Amino acid sequence: MEIVGLITEYNPFHNGHIYHIEKCRSLYPDSLLILVLNGYFLERGEISVLSKEDKTKLALEYGIDLVLELPVIYGTQSADSFAKAALFILNKFQVTTLVFGSETNDINKLTKIAQKQIDEKITLSNSFESYPKRLQTSLKISKLNPNDLLGISYIKTILENKYPITPVSILRTSSYHDLTSNEKVISASNIREKHKKQQNITNYLPEKAITNWQSIDEEKLFALIKYRILTDAHLDEYIDVTEGLDYKMRNEIEKTSSLQELLESLKSKRYTYNRLRRMLIHVLLGHQKKQNEMPITYIRVLGFNPKGKKYLQKNRDKFSSITKVNKNSLQYQEERKSALIYDYITSSTSSLFDQKNMPIIYKDTVDKESNQK
Repeated sequence: MEIVGLITEYNPFHNGHIYHIEKCRSLYPDSLLILVLNGYFLERGEISVLSKEDKTKLALEYGIDLVLELPVIYGTQSADSFAKAALFILNKFQVTTLVFGSETNDINKLTKIAQKQIDEKITLSNSFESYPKRLQTSLKISKLNPNDLLGISYIKTILENKYPITPVSILRTSSYHDLTSNEKVISASNIREKHKKQQNITNYLPEKAITNWQSIDEEKLFALIKYRILTDAHLDEYIDVTEGLDYKMRNEIEKTSSLQELLESLKSKRYTYNRLRRMLIHVLLGHQKKQNEMPITYIRVLGFNPKGKKYLQKNRDKFSSITKVNKNSLQYQEERKSALIYDYITSSTSSLFDQKNMPIIYKDTVDKESNQK
């Protein structure tokens, strides 16, 4: 049986994600689908509009067999660290194939780029250009889109660690940067922008993804970040805070009155908005550079269906030790902290799902068409 892995954030869960799952099913009809899911705070420095629990339920409802948690300290980092943790988890669960969306949908091209990075030992940290620009300059390649960048990191991680996982790309049917189109499958960014403008989004995602949409209080979020910047004397110790940014944050924070104003005041050719948003999330959550290589001490099972349960039971000897949540670990402490902060800025009780630490067991067969309008 093929064990197929997916890595997603679901911000929000939409028609494109349903297509991703269905495409995996059509390519590998007898496979087991294992999803590594990012939670409340995301790779591009965004905050999820769906809770971890609701994302897990939707994933299971639409065909995922087993959902695993991506630790927040890695889920909020740039592509390479994000990929490293996600592939570590998938490899532990014996995944044989990784299927991801790609703008170019050229797995050979992406693999050549990843291999070139490894062969030439290209380092991208010491530069005054943004990460995408540095990569393009170093490898002498044309512009790379966000999902291709992630795909390269996935492939590079597989190659470097010699994981027995085959990367497979499927064509991404919408652009991450598109905020205006009205096709059936549009980007998550487009959906969030339409929702913000109070436009009708019922054609683009399941009804449950709309009804469970969390409202993020931007004023509360900014107040928390402002407090951290004003009161923490060691901002330079946080992930992504490079030399000079700590001083600039302190200088700009009292001149700005919103998160967007703060981001604009920090923006430069060297730092993309995504990079700056990630940095501010690390400051907010207290993610220090010394935690950058924090070991994954356990892999939390967020949910499963009967097929996923059978797989867990069949491999109990291999999985029982790594799926036991260690409540004394730094990893667990970071998850609880992020969940509580998410509750505060969304006025929700989403953290109860983390506190209970009980996986969602999906049993019912539902008519998926009834969930879409």
